[in-house]
Formats: sequence, C-alpha cells, structure tokens
Amino acid sequence: MLEYAAYALVLFSLGMYVVLDGYDLGVGMLSLAARPERRREYGEIVATAWDANESWLILVGVVLWAGLPGAYAVVLPGVYLPLIVMLVSIILRGLGLEMHSAAGRYRRGWALLFGGASLAATVCQGLVLGAVLTGPQQQDGAFRGGAFDWFSLYGVLCALGLVVVYLLAGAAWLQEKTEGWSRSGVRRTGRSLLLATVVMALVLGLLLPGADPQQFHLGQPVRAMLFWLAVGVAAVAGAVAWYGFGRSPDWRPFAAVATMTASGLLGLAAVSLPVVVPPGLTVQQAASPHSSQLFLVLGVGLCMPFVLAYNIYAWRSFRGKYGDSVESRLPPLPARGRSLPAAPASTSAPRTILRRVLLTVLGVLATGLSQDVFGGISDLIGPIGVTVLGCAALAAWIVGDRRDGRAGYFDMDTGAETTS
Repeated sequence: MLEYAAYALVLFSLGMYVVLDGYDLGVGMLSLAARPERRREYGEIVATAWDANESWLILVGVVLWAGLPGAYAVVLPGVYLPLIVMLVSIILRGLGLEMHSAAGRYRRGWALLFGGASLAATVCQGLVLGAVLTGPQQQDGAFRGGAFDWFSLYGVLCALGLVVVYLLAGAAWLQEKTEGWSRSGVRRTGRSLLLATVVMALVLGLLLPGADPQQFHLGQPVRAMLFWLAVGVAAVAGAVAWYGFGRSPDWRPFAAVATMTASGLLGLAAVSLPVVVPPGLTVQQAASPHSSQLFLVLGVGLCMPFVLAYNIYAWRSFRGKYGDSVESRLPPLPARGRSLPAAPASTSAPRTILRRVLLTVLGVLATGLSQDVFGGISDLIGPIGVTVLGCAALAAWIVGDRRDGRAGYFDMDTGAETTS
C-alpha cells in the first residue's frame, strides 16, 4: 500500500511542477516575441515565485529515487542527455532572468537567454515524457537501450505538445498579472493556443496506443470511468478557459488551464496503472523496501506543506497586477552624494554560521543513523524520529534567522558608501 502512496506523491509533485513551473516557462517563451519594453515586466513577474515552483521538480526526483528506485534505474539512464540539457537550461534561465533585471547593459541578450533557455528546458521535458511513454528498453530491471533511444517521432510530438501547453499557461498567467495586453489581444492569443493544445492532445492521444507498448484496458469499468471523468473535466475546463480569455475575472483562464493540465495527468495515470514504466514495470516491482517507503512518505509528506506554504506566501505577497506589486511601493533611493543609513555591525555572524553548521551536521547524522549507514545501530532512531528532529532543526533555523534579522545582522554595512 505504501508504494501507491509514493506513486501518489510522484503524481502530485509532477502535477504541481507542470502547473506552476509550466506557466513561468510559458511566460519565458512568450517573452521571445514580446516588445523590449515588455520583457522586463515578464521577467519580474516570473521572478516572484519561479524558485519555489522548481522545488516540485526536486521532490519528483527524490520520491522516484527513494520510493520507486526500479523506475528510476530504468528511466534515468535512457534520458541522461535531455535531462542534462534541461538542467543546464534551467541554470542559464535563472542567470538570464537575474541578469536581465540587474544588468545595465546587454539586456536584450539576457532576455533572449531567459526565453531561449525556457524553450530548451520545455523541449527537453517533452522528449523525456515521450521516452517514458514509448517504453525504454529494459531487461531484468535495468536499462538496455542506446544513448539516443529517447529521440523518436512521438517524443518530438510530445515536446511540441508541451511547448503549446506551457505557452497556454503563460498566456493565462499574463492575463491575470499584467495590464499590457488589450482584451482583444488576450482573447486572440489565448484561444489560438487553446485550439493548438486541443489538437495536440487529440494527436498524441490517438497515436499513444501505437507508440506505447503497454496494453491499455479501458474495458474495465472503474478504469474507464476515471479516464472519461478526467476527459470530461478537461473539456469543461477548456470551455471555461475559452470563454474567460479576454474577460473578467482575469484569474479564470489560468485556473481553467491548471485544471485541464491536472485532468490530463490523472487521465494518463488512470489508463496506465499499475504500470509506471511501459511495457510492464509495475508499481510493486519498482518500489523500494517497506522501511524506505515509510521514511519517504513521512519525510516528503511533511516537507510538502512547507513548499506549499512558500508558494502561497509568494502568491499572496505579489498578488494583483504587476503595476500594483510591492516593488512599486519601495522607498526611493537616496539623492546623489548622500550616504545610505548605516546598518548595525554584524557581531553575531560567527554565531549564526556555527548554528547553521551544527543543525546541518545533526540532520545528516540523524538521516545516516536511520538508514543504518554506520551499521547495526539503526534501531536508535527511526523514520518518525528523523522527521521530528528534522522539523525541530528547521524550526530552530527559522527562529534563529528571524531573530538575527530583527536585530539587523543581515543588513549590508553601507555606512561608508555613497552613491555616485
């Protein structure tokens, strides 16, 4: 039963990543066609929450590695190249985003890097999806294919479909967050992308039985009911998005697109379970031992509320249109020649560093004990104990940093600097 809980965590984390990071990848790709004066606005909108959105991708990797190592061992070797390119693209995307916001020169180049890296990361994710759906070559639980087996016609179509889906999510998000598009422009762009998404979904769905070596069993009543329920919800959400583009309230298209995306993922899971990697690697075969499953479900399950809280906090802090963001309410910079106010001296820097190092070492030690790294002493602390210690360490870290922040220890010492 725990293996299905781990699989549910994978689906939930993957769905959150596709919905959340999908829109900011879409905004990045849309910035390639935007006017120069709009690109900075798009970047600032993405910068409010993109790092929190990508946290879900890390959780997907952790759950696969610890909870479904059989699937991890088969899938990862088959998609190393597109995954490496994706990770490099994500790094370059962050670089382009930050430098476009801060650099005084070459802003066009940094903006193009941000948009191009967003496109590259999306294409790589689509190729990985296509490689998984077409079934990596495997034998005795190990990958037996070649280095370029991930490249196929169906994989290219998956990449194109994912690009369209992310563009649709980005357009819906821009309607909610900006005032730059006219209502007619929003309606035209959003509806065009919605039609393209429907076409790609139909093409990929019709070609899936021929591309996927797995045998689908839609004749089973429960499976068929769940699949067609997901299709029906996606169709209704698509109709809501079609009507909502270019009309108030501006949040409606994005909520509808997120519902469509989640429904598509659930529909795919409904037709494929219990197989996780075609043609026949099931959840039970891919699962790790019971003790690891328990540690994973407790550990990751308790981490997810913190990630969700961070997402919600970021959305709440930057709610409203871009022009109404908190950045517009920041105090003006000092006049030329005037010095900035001096910050308190950082007298507790060594204490802060020591506290963080000790908490990190204790966390690594507790995890090692629970996984029997040191041999024969794993009974001293179990998964529940590690979870309790981890939460306590995180609370101590946050409380200590908040106390030092109120005391001004993290402020820059700029008393001797002047603006030029």
